[in-house]
Amino acid sequence: MALSEGEIATVKGMLLRGDRQHDIAAYFGVNGGRIAEISTGQTGSSVAASPTGDLPPAGPYMAGRSALRARDTLIALRDLIEETINDIDLYEEPKE
Repeated sequence: MALSEGEIATVKGMLLRGDRQHDIAAYFGVNGGRIAEISTGQTGSSVAASPTGDLPPAGPYMAGRSALRARDTLIALRDLIEETINDIDLYEEPKE
């Protein structure tokens, strides 16, 4: 998967900040080789690094199974919240 010039700029900024290559790869969901190519100048050599203020928070980033578990937990919480709201709405409906 190729990264856009904007993403390459972000990668370069993250590298300059000292982020680990495997954390950057996890953030973008790419193979670590893509980050290594940017690090060595093989890819995106003409692209300038993003300023520190434009970078995402430093890693490590959630990936793979952790992300799926978090997604499942959030879905379960959403369902619970919706059920609770429905219960409250039933309770607050005017009685005839």
